[in-house]
Amino acid sequence: METKTDIKNETGNKPSKEEIRKQKKAVRALALDFSRGTRHHFLLGILGIFAAIVTAYFIPLITGFTIDYVLKDYAEAEYSGSMVIAPWIERIVDNLGGKQFLINNLYIMGILLILATALNALANYVRRSQVAYGAEQLAYNMRTRLYDHLANVPYDYHKHISSGDIIQRCTSDVDTVRRFVQNQLLEIVRTVFMIIVAGYIMFNMNAKLSLISVMLMPVLAAAAYIYCRGVKKHFALSDESEGVLSAAIQENTAGVRVVRAFGQQRSELDSFTVKNEDYRKKSLKLNSLMAFFWGVSDMFGFIQIAISLCFGVYFVIKGEISVGELTVFSSYTAMLVWPVRQLGRILADLEKAGVSLGRLNEILEAPVEAEPGLALEPKITGKVEFRGVGFGYEDGQDVLKDISFSAKPGETVALLGSTGSGKSSLVQLLQRLYTVREGEILIDGVNINDIERHHLRRNIGLVLQEPFLYSRTIMENIRITRPEADEGEVYDAASVASIHEVIKSFDKGYDTVVGEKGVTLSGGQKQRVAIARMLMQKAPIIILDDSMSAVDTETDAAIRDALQSRRDGCTTFIISHRITTLCRADKILVLEGGRLVQEGTHEQLLKTPGLYQRIADIQNLLEDEMKTEQEAN
Repeated sequence: METKTDIKNETGNKPSKEEIRKQKKAVRALALDFSRGTRHHFLLGILGIFAAIVTAYFIPLITGFTIDYVLKDYAEAEYSGSMVIAPWIERIVDNLGGKQFLINNLYIMGILLILATALNALANYVRRSQVAYGAEQLAYNMRTRLYDHLANVPYDYHKHISSGDIIQRCTSDVDTVRRFVQNQLLEIVRTVFMIIVAGYIMFNMNAKLSLISVMLMPVLAAAAYIYCRGVKKHFALSDESEGVLSAAIQENTAGVRVVRAFGQQRSELDSFTVKNEDYRKKSLKLNSLMAFFWGVSDMFGFIQIAISLCFGVYFVIKGEISVGELTVFSSYTAMLVWPVRQLGRILADLEKAGVSLGRLNEILEAPVEAEPGLALEPKITGKVEFRGVGFGYEDGQDVLKDISFSAKPGETVALLGSTGSGKSSLVQLLQRLYTVREGEILIDGVNINDIERHHLRRNIGLVLQEPFLYSRTIMENIRITRPEADEGEVYDAASVASIHEVIKSFDKGYDTVVGEKGVTLSGGQKQRVAIARMLMQKAPIIILDDSMSAVDTETDAAIRDALQSRRDGCTTFIISHRITTLCRADKILVLEGGRLVQEGTHEQLLKTPGLYQRIADIQNLLEDEMKTEQEAN
């Protein structure tokens, strides 16, 4: 799948302002949708933030109060100024016994400091734990929604998209959003609230020193904004490059047999190195930008703290503020500088999360399979009829043209044709993996467009030439369509597929775990396990899409005999190039160039000049030559 640096409109040009506005609106709506079931966690997190900030600001105030109001007379020192004490605090002190009471019981101030610190720790725990719970639930919602959507998009969607890129979006991009929500989202609330509270307290104490203590913060805020704009661009490039790299890893892992069979390790490594180098360069640009910002912002932050401290000492010497107030200003300046500096990271992560949400939205914008008709669930017996069916893919090339035939319940219909003649497309239309462009397909007299798709596919068993097996036990793979089936039914299906004895010969028998995609089994063994799995479905219509190509002719014949003996009236479609496989079919269809050029039984087609006769003659000749060689040896 072609990845996107900037989301393009349908013409391929950069989107207009109106399109960008709509895209941003869609992303915001998506974020709100994902947040369902998590909002109470974030509300508790916000309350925890407020409590944490209030208790954090109490600590310097208690310290300053102790220095200016309690220790001043206790140490009998002459200070030029004194912290302004709120009247309600003085009333509390008077009710306790006055200033002398605090001097005689100095430990009370220590207890207040410990209590404020403990409450701050508790508030921070509530804040972090609730936000973490909310973020994990959000990620859970995203993964579930994406998986469900991908399971319901049209079959054609998966043929035109890189599975590695999909995996990267559903893991890395989801995690980017989760990290932002967990670590940064509520930090915006925290930073704003800290600035408001600290600003109110500081300006009430000394407006002049307050202005000096925040003089560089607009510079930090501006630098943070500029930084986040650069991060958005470089993160998008890095994220897309990571998707390409993930796709390369996934593709080479899946195709490791082909790579080794053709000795392409060096070639594939070179290709991977190019993609890896591209990802490294783009990531380095992103990290260099981050390092520059953090270095510069650190410098301005420490300079601001130093300026505030120097002017504070100067004002203490002049008698404009007290030592307690200097302590409060020093603490508050340090507490303000880093959150303002952190705005850069918050805004940058916001842009990253926006990019990731946009990439997730691209998946979710793909339309799901729709029911074009009535979504009926009729009883299916296996009568199939094609009436003037025409079909072509998106490129406009016709794959099937005016296909018409019928199959009675219990009949076996065989399909023969050269590569690209439309055999697999024909049976995929029967499962409605694609939609016919012309004509109609009927099952038991009902147009398949009017049959609910899940009901339709449950009644059509399919075995492909390259079957997919899960990395589970053989028992679980065979029983996947009917998990409730007992072992006897599994053994029976495996016996029909001529794989039962082979499985029993394994050390763990049916409990043998096959590798990813069944890699620990041979091609023929995988095909026979897939046939057994299909038989467990007990569908009235079955399709064998060249699904015995990897087994020998003797096993092929044994499977066909077993299927014939226990078909239970099911209609069977067989795609094969072996005449020995096709000859026993009730009806044989020969396709050329997407058209049905011949139709009949084995005996009829042998007498009719055409593709079937030519292939039969060639295969008979090869068999005769092999017999002659064997007799000679």
